[in-house]
Amino acid sequence: MAGITEERVRELLSRIVDPHTDQDLVAGGAVKGIGIDGDRVAVELELGYPARGWQDALAGQVRAALAADPAIAGAVVNVGWRVRAHQVQKDLTPLPNVKNILAVASGKGGVGKSTTAVNLALALVAEGARVGVLDADIYGPSIPRMLGVSGKPDSKDGQRIEPKLAHGVQTMSIGFLIEEDTPMIWRGPMVTQALTQLLHETNWVDLDYLVIDLPPGTGDIQLTLCQRVPVSGALIVTTPQDIALLDAKKGLKMFEKVEVPVLGIVENMAVHVCSRCGHAEHIFGAGGGAAMARQYGVPLLGSLPLDIRIREQVDGGTPSVVAEPDGRVAQSYREIARKAAAKLSLRARSKAIQFPKIVIQNT
Repeated sequence: MAGITEERVRELLSRIVDPHTDQDLVAGGAVKGIGIDGDRVAVELELGYPARGWQDALAGQVRAALAADPAIAGAVVNVGWRVRAHQVQKDLTPLPNVKNILAVASGKGGVGKSTTAVNLALALVAEGARVGVLDADIYGPSIPRMLGVSGKPDSKDGQRIEPKLAHGVQTMSIGFLIEEDTPMIWRGPMVTQALTQLLHETNWVDLDYLVIDLPPGTGDIQLTLCQRVPVSGALIVTTPQDIALLDAKKGLKMFEKVEVPVLGIVENMAVHVCSRCGHAEHIFGAGGGAAMARQYGVPLLGSLPLDIRIREQVDGGTPSVVAEPDGRVAQSYREIARKAAAKLSLRARSKAIQFPKIVIQNT
């Protein structure tokens, strides 16, 4: 019987489709190395996105696929990942120590955008990434309460401010600098300037992703921010309700105008399941997010339920992903996080490479 070849191993691996990228492992560039020793095979996979919650299942799939060939007596499979920096809008420079900025937006308020942003960030951390959150809602900063942190931020050098750390996430918000009940009576240019300062003057430390919770709407402030902030990708949060979808479409179009790729749509409050009788009801309608995704050719990253625990947990400063890490809601957020990061991994990489300073001396 002929020995196993690398080509045969690649053929077997090409039969496994990554559900997060919708590409097979070979076409998606996930195969980093193949080793063959007689009838035994070693495979090293490197994904372009954090996948701690899926790596064991993927390794099992690969072992099963290889075991289907009688010429392979055994296989060792290692699954890892490496997050790379991706392109931002032209004429903008990526932030130091931040590989990718993800903007979370909605066309209107009240759809759970901030709740989605914090749980997305925490889900990315759970999947193995280094993550930060910037609260860009100057008028209604809610991230401090949602993450259970407060107090003035520190500054080690008197110039840059240190982000607060909550549940493994680096975070910054105007809410740390003002009292919780103090209204921000500012005009648009002041808001834009304040947010730009928060973004650039925070000492972010080696982030794979910085999640920005944008203010709701598609007005001048949102458009200006999207033109000034180097964003790698955006997520649109909506509910199935027709009026929410109408505004969400405006948000999607806004990102198109500023040349920011929309990685997908998150449908919030998709279904309510009665805690007493188990009856499921689509209070805000059904299928709206999927229909919008089809219309604009973007993925529906996931749908989340209308669940009182999500609200209670985030109000208490321990969002669902950390409050019930093994629960169904947390797993849904982690699946959304993997899909969003995977879609970003397929985008063009950033060419902004930091070269070392070279000094030539006569010797």
